[in-house]
Amino acid sequence: MRPSPTALLVLVTTVLASVATGLFSPAASAAEPTSLTLTATGGTAGAASTVTAQLVRADGSGVAGAPVLLERSHAGTWVAVATLTTDASGRAVTSAPLAQASADNAFRASYAGDASLAPAASPVVVAPLERVASRLRLRAPRTVVDERTATLRVRWTTNDGGPVSGEVRLEQRVGKRWQVVEVVTTDASGRARLEVEPRTDSRWRARAEALEWVDGATSRPHSIDNLPPGERVRLPAGAPRPRISLPDQPHAVGEGPNPVVTTIPDDVWDEMTGVSWHPGCPVGREGLRLLRINYWDYDGYRRRGELVAATGAMERMRGALADMYRARLPIRSMWRVDRFGFSGRSRGGDDYASMAAGNTSAFNCRDVTGRPGVRSPHSWGGSLDVNTWENPFRSARGIVPNAWWQPRSHPRVAWRSRSHPVVRIMVRHGLRWAYGLSDTQHFETAYRPSRAAYPRCAVLSCD
Repeated sequence: MRPSPTALLVLVTTVLASVATGLFSPAASAAEPTSLTLTATGGTAGAASTVTAQLVRADGSGVAGAPVLLERSHAGTWVAVATLTTDASGRAVTSAPLAQASADNAFRASYAGDASLAPAASPVVVAPLERVASRLRLRAPRTVVDERTATLRVRWTTNDGGPVSGEVRLEQRVGKRWQVVEVVTTDASGRARLEVEPRTDSRWRARAEALEWVDGATSRPHSIDNLPPGERVRLPAGAPRPRISLPDQPHAVGEGPNPVVTTIPDDVWDEMTGVSWHPGCPVGREGLRLLRINYWDYDGYRRRGELVAATGAMERMRGALADMYRARLPIRSMWRVDRFGFSGRSRGGDDYASMAAGNTSAFNCRDVTGRPGVRSPHSWGGSLDVNTWENPFRSARGIVPNAWWQPRSHPRVAWRSRSHPVVRIMVRHGLRWAYGLSDTQHFETAYRPSRAAYPRCAVLSCD
C-alpha cells in the first residue's frame, strides 16, 4: 500500500526538523580548546628526570582521564616513551633516565582530542644536564730502552668509577710547554692506548676537554726514562772531562753500522771550503769521499756520525769503524772537523778544538799540530784520529789535548799497546798504529805520499 501524499509530507518535515536540530544544537558546535604543558627536571646523566604533563581546558580546569603521548628525541628522531593518563587535575607524571647528550633529553607531549575537546601539543622542553666530575689516569712504564716502544694506557672515568667515552689528548712536555702527540678515543669501558717510541727521557700527561655530561680532566704527569741499548763507558775516578762539549749527534739510521759512502755533496763541500779544505791542498773534492756510519757513543746509545777521507782510504776506514760498531767499542763523537772552524794555528780545521772535544775525524788539510809549516798526513785524507781526548798526542810543544790520559789505558776507549781490540781492528783493516805511544789516537793507511813529502816527520810523529 502506497503512503498518501500527506504522510510523505509529514515524513519529510520530520527529517528536515531533525537535521536542523542536529546542526544548531550545542553538541555540534566547535570542540572546546585545550592546552598542554610539559616540564622535565634536570640532573646528571643516568639520573631520573621527572616529566610532568598538564592538560587543561580554556578555563584552566584539568582534563581528567585523557591519554597523553610522551616522546623524546633520540639520535635526531622522535621516539615514543609512554602514553600517560591524566589524573583528576589533568596531570600525568612519569620518569625517564637522562642521556649523556643534551639533544637526547628533549621531550614533547601531545593530546589527540575527542568529540568535545580539541587536540593539543606541548612545546619541546629539554631537561637540563648537569656535569659530573671525572678523573683521568695515565699508566706507562717508568723506563724504556732506546729504539723500543712504550705503551701509554689511559682510563677515563667519573669520580664514582663509571666509564667515559671521548677524545683524550696525549701530550709530551717539550721545553716549557706541553705538546699534543696524539688524540685517542676511549672505548665503552673508558680505556685507550697508544704506542710511543721516546728517544730521550720524556714526560707525559693525558688531558680531556669537558663533554656535555662530564667535566674535563687532566692526569698526573708521568715520566719515562730512556735507557741506552748499549753499555755506558765507565771512566776512571778523577778522569778529566773534555774541555769542549758537543751536542749529541743524530740517532743511528737503520740496523747495524749501516755505512754509506758518497761523493762530497754540495752543502758539505761548502762547509769544508775554507776550513778543512782550501786552495793548495794536495787532494781535491774528486779525490775525497763522505762516510756516514752508525756508532756506539759513550752513554751506550747508537748515533750517526760522519767523516771525510781519501777515496783510496775510505774502504779501510769504513770497514774498521763498522767492526768497532759490531764489537761495541764506543766512539765519543764523529763530527767532521769543519764543525770546529778554521784555525790559524793549524792552518786548517781546528785540530786543537777537535781534540779538546774528544772528536774522531779523518781528512783535514792542515799543519801537524804543534809544528807550524809541516803538513799533516791528514791533508791527504789517509789518516784517522779516534777518541782523541783519551788518546793524547805527544806534540813538539807538549802533550795534547791533556796529559792525564797519557800513561793510562781503558779496555774500550783508550789504548797503549797493540793488543788493544781497537788497535787490532784497525790493523786488520790496513790502518797502522804508526806512531804508537807518541800519537795514540792516530791511525793511517798505506794510502799516503812517500816520506819524502814529510822531511821533518822521519822521527817525530806527524798528526
